[in-house]
Amino acid sequence: MIVKWLGHSCFLIISKDGVRIITDPYTVGGDISYSPIEEAADIVVVSHEHADHNNVSAVRGKPEVVRGSGTKTAKGIQFRGIATYHDASQGRERGRNTVFCFNIDDIKLCHLGDLGHLLSPGQIKEIGDIDILFIPVGGFYTIDAAEASRVCDQLNPRVIIPMHFKTPKCAYPIADVTNFLKGKKDVRKVDSSEAEFELEKLLSTREIVVLKPTL
Repeated sequence: MIVKWLGHSCFLIISKDGVRIITDPYTVGGDISYSPIEEAADIVVVSHEHADHNNVSAVRGKPEVVRGSGTKTAKGIQFRGIATYHDASQGRERGRNTVFCFNIDDIKLCHLGDLGHLLSPGQIKEIGDIDILFIPVGGFYTIDAAEASRVCDQLNPRVIIPMHFKTPKCAYPIADVTNFLKGKKDVRKVDSSEAEFELEKLLSTREIVVLKPTL
């Protein structure tokens, strides 16, 4: 399985059979100056309806779109949506958010979208075991570095991929990835936008993989 970070919370995930999934496609403009998305996909997953996460029309091809909580199937892949919030006030500030869990090449993935709070025991149970976790770490609009660290402890994934943090092409008032990485072991900074994962090669200990945005 290949994971490619396009920027912000948008990833292209390609299975060994060639199924292409894009998460939370952004709209270029304002504080987002990543290049326009030009990738094609079979499936697009949208965690919530903000313009930096729901630009489905930018994705090429004719993808099936997965939104909202509950279990849905697209291209034979089951997606479990867990209802959460974009803030710590039960959605009163920024609305709802959906966490998505799905399995690619026998690897369990979880994309937290714009999670804005620590997880409840019920949400942790719904999410279940995770191999790779995509987690926002920039704060302000989402959980910050300290809260993200606590969520990682709640879910105990084998691989953590930070997202939704400040880069030269994201001018939102959010932090960069530095605070999240501070004091942590097993950090692998990849000099690329892509990383390849195989179930049998995942470390038994936790690893943080920091990618460079493609666009």
